[in-house]
Amino acid sequence: MALPIGLGLLVAGLMLYFNLNETRYDEVDAGDCGNYTWIDGNENGVVDSNDPDDFALISDCEGEYKEITYKDTLAKIDWTWMTTFWLFMALVGMALRDLAYMYRIRVLTDKELSWRQSFNVILLWEFASALSPSVVGGSGVAMFILNREGIKLGKSTAIVMVSALLDELFYITMVLLVLFLIGTSDLFPVNMQKSIFGIELGTQGIFWVGYFFICLLTTSILLGIFFFPRAFKYLLLQIFRLPFLRRWRYNVIETGDDIITTSKELKGKKLAYWVKSIGATYVSWFARYAVVNLLMLAFISPELGLIDGFRDHVLIYARQLVMWVIMLISPTPGSAGVAEFAFSGFLQEFIPLGLAGALALLWRLVSYYPYLFIGAFILPRWLRSTAIRNKQRKEEQGKPISSESNP
Repeated sequence: MALPIGLGLLVAGLMLYFNLNETRYDEVDAGDCGNYTWIDGNENGVVDSNDPDDFALISDCEGEYKEITYKDTLAKIDWTWMTTFWLFMALVGMALRDLAYMYRIRVLTDKELSWRQSFNVILLWEFASALSPSVVGGSGVAMFILNREGIKLGKSTAIVMVSALLDELFYITMVLLVLFLIGTSDLFPVNMQKSIFGIELGTQGIFWVGYFFICLLTTSILLGIFFFPRAFKYLLLQIFRLPFLRRWRYNVIETGDDIITTSKELKGKKLAYWVKSIGATYVSWFARYAVVNLLMLAFISPELGLIDGFRDHVLIYARQLVMWVIMLISPTPGSAGVAEFAFSGFLQEFIPLGLAGALALLWRLVSYYPYLFIGAFILPRWLRSTAIRNKQRKEEQGKPISSESNP
């Protein structure tokens, strides 16, 4: 148990240390001393605050920028009781997000999981997502986690897919709502360039490609689980014809049968089942995105109050929807690096000069790093306890205990 805990904490600690000590270049206030000037070293026409090659050192405080670390910026923040209160509310928002997820997983499994098991499943699911690139996500690991908690692999697969379906439905409907409320003119303050299938796309193009991909994915899950589960089983069997996957083909046949059975169960669920699941999904994701708004209230001027700044809060919320798609294309674990850049770029106009980097880091400290530390503690004990329970379950069923696991 000590080895994985130590490794997990070491990785999390190193990531946090390097982020705190990462150097950036902030524009100085009028009258302050700046030792750097922007030279656009990478010739992209954008001030890249984290790129040393974009700045040149000059003397006599004649520069417009100064070199600073996130740790330095955090130390200069004027902490007040209101700052502490809104920061606490941001933590409450993250807790509410996870509680809603735990409630949803209990509903989706027909309460086969206890609250303790649901806690482990959700926190380990988030741990896996934090350690894997956003484009991959933690869904594959989530199937393993649910299966190890005693849920059949086919049902685990269906539950994870339904969870993804509900998450994407929230995103699709929320984007339509914010487009109705504020339009598209203020949604894309950052101009990024990305080549997709040989086509150069800007921020708005990336967003719409991502949005329509999410719509396509949602439609595919909907059809595969609720309308054509046999076709989904057939597709799985074809995939597991590949030579390096063939050894698990018979397990996949059982998994496909479980998916068909689960599909019948899902189609027979009462309305209350879906109302609870959808309601928990919306509460969870709303709380997740509201964390940024709460951090804004903690550290910025009163002009962005809850009432007077309502439209600005809606715009901040809407821009996070765009940021989420941008973060999905990140190849780094948990979108590290990309998330901070997107945060500073998309929300810079709402943040006082010099605080963009600090708020980006605080956002990650609240919404990302806790899952690395918590997951590192939970994982070893969870592996041991589930191994004991699964061994007892197999002995009670009179089945031989095999070292082979599900694919």
